[in-house]
Amino acid sequence: MSGSLLFPSRRLRATPFTSRVSALGVAGYTVYNHMLLATVFESLQEDYKHLKEYVQIWDVSVERQVQLLGPDAHKLACMISARDLTNAKVGRCYYAPICDQNGAIINDPIALRLAENKYWFSISDSDLLLWVQGIAIGLGLNVDICEPDVSPLAIQGPFADDLMADVFGEEIREVKFFHFKAFSFRGHMLNIARSGWSKQGGFEIYLDDTNLGEELWDAIWAKGKKYNIRAGCPNLIERVEAGLLSYGNDMNREDTPLEIGLEKYVSLDSEVDFIGKAALQKQRKVGIKKRLMGIEIDGSKMPPLTMPKKVSIEGKNVGMITSAVFSPDYGGNIGFAMIKASNAYVGAEVMVDSEEGPQRGILCEIGDLWAQVQSNR
Repeated sequence: MSGSLLFPSRRLRATPFTSRVSALGVAGYTVYNHMLLATVFESLQEDYKHLKEYVQIWDVSVERQVQLLGPDAHKLACMISARDLTNAKVGRCYYAPICDQNGAIINDPIALRLAENKYWFSISDSDLLLWVQGIAIGLGLNVDICEPDVSPLAIQGPFADDLMADVFGEEIREVKFFHFKAFSFRGHMLNIARSGWSKQGGFEIYLDDTNLGEELWDAIWAKGKKYNIRAGCPNLIERVEAGLLSYGNDMNREDTPLEIGLEKYVSLDSEVDFIGKAALQKQRKVGIKKRLMGIEIDGSKMPPLTMPKKVSIEGKNVGMITSAVFSPDYGGNIGFAMIKASNAYVGAEVMVDSEEGPQRGILCEIGDLWAQVQSNR
């Protein structure tokens, strides 16, 4: 409702950086893992433009960690991850979809192996902790599972390397993509990964001491002034261009990894027996009934679509838009659509419901969205 207020409570936890985010003029929030996640500062378009040109600091503490610690931590990690983590290396990050017994995706976290017997699963927006605890208890595994005091802070944008080198030293430039390493911040070691929810490059700092939050933010902010640093957040325009999917928007428990294009992250032909494997092998054999596609939508600049909109062919419903937005770099409206498999082919013409009435759309591969944007820059 217009003018409604959101009243924080213990159900909506603050982050170590909440005071700084509030002071810098956040204009909108969403709720993510029982916490507040900023969605816009200046405007969706201004935030997008700045992210592509300079550097931003993002409070992404909502990426909570599910920690596995103990002799059976590795066994449990391999059991819950649809991606084979058998040979996971310490210091590496792995995109690791997690499925239920029916093959439906229940989370798509980043798995970090911190030690032989220690993992962090940096989760998307769904409760994973109780699921993992239930599996461990039911099987009598020797592993402790908890949500540790870890709050990621992301530095994203073209000047991210320069800024991070100023704060943590030149060695940080050597960290490879989806690798992490511990760096000292005023005597405290922090795990820092080259990762983040954008295609602009950057890092995620895994702060494991809430009391250091404001001090860490302020130190980065001071060094970032010469790079025109701003507070930011994951940006709808940039993520759709980049083909980055959002759990709860572009996929949920009604979908499987095969339907949303994550086949390469699902180890159906390995020897590891993960939860949901048999169901996914059956689906691969029988065939999927729907598929997530990229879509280009005709018409004038459309408002962001973050709620489902019907997609039809010759008046028959064939699916829905999951996310869509106007891309300045592409010069048009682009998004994602979940489409019936029989209609999910490149070049298919569809009609999309919108505030301005039905608009023509063309289906494409999701990866093509990024390539098309790059070619138009």
